[in-house]
Amino acid sequence: MPGDFIEIRDKRFARLIHGSAGLDKLWSGGRWAEGPAYLAAGRYLVWSDIPNDRLMRWDETSGHVSVFEQPCRNQNGHTVDHQGRLIACEHRGRCVSRIEADGSRTVLADSYAGKRLNSPNDAVVKSDGSIWFTDPTYGIDSEYEGDAAPGEIGSSNVYRIDPTNGSVTLIVDDMVKPNGLAFSPDEGLLYVADTGFTHEPDCAPKIRVYPVGSDGRSVGNGTDFVLSEAGLFDGFRVDTNGNLWSSAADGVHCFAPDGTLIGKIRLPEVVANVCFGGRKRNRLFICATTSVFAYYVNARGAGS
Repeated sequence: MPGDFIEIRDKRFARLIHGSAGLDKLWSGGRWAEGPAYLAAGRYLVWSDIPNDRLMRWDETSGHVSVFEQPCRNQNGHTVDHQGRLIACEHRGRCVSRIEADGSRTVLADSYAGKRLNSPNDAVVKSDGSIWFTDPTYGIDSEYEGDAAPGEIGSSNVYRIDPTNGSVTLIVDDMVKPNGLAFSPDEGLLYVADTGFTHEPDCAPKIRVYPVGSDGRSVGNGTDFVLSEAGLFDGFRVDTNGNLWSSAADGVHCFAPDGTLIGKIRLPEVVANVCFGGRKRNRLFICATTSVFAYYVNARGAGS
């Protein structure tokens, strides 16, 4: 039988859970843990502790946790590109950056149409090498997670960085505060969370879905995919069978491709983001406010 932290609502979730797998607490001591990313070549996990302006690192071979970078320009979300390089969304840097193989930093995007970005939040890499990212205002709303500043663009959107020339294209402009995002396994759908409730109480916490155009560079009209029954959806990832594993106020919510909430991994802290990692990409790493947890699932992560 699974632990009492597992809530099964549909038999499909029971097949994704190992009854003997325990919930591992890897670390605690943060203020707002976010942006987990697993780097397979080094067998380590990194994540942001945004208010403390530090990037943390957990070594899978030893279990040791250390500070990877501080200050880190209040980095938030991360992903890994096809060359194994870390992609970072920087609040204080107001940009999307990349850590090169030699450790140097390259700014990939810091403006759109001649105006500074707000504070990039989360990113995903498509199979063509393009980077898609969200740009709400959380890093410029106050001094807590970045530097308070007025926005120049005047809205919060989703953008695409072209892999050949670095140009930035507007992809989605119908959301209040786009946050986490991920592609379906075949990249035919783009999922994006809207946490606009933080600024507009009439904005229901939700994840929207957009059909990706035949050109692979645009999306069609979006529709609401799921609404949250516990707090806000923030970061999330999709497994190879199309199930969506999302952060929520009471843990991780797992949705089937048809939008059914099939189960939860309940946690004692509000969850901010998740990622798949480990040798088989079957370990779910969970950033939950002050702590980082890990749980082996019967699923493997898709994409970045």
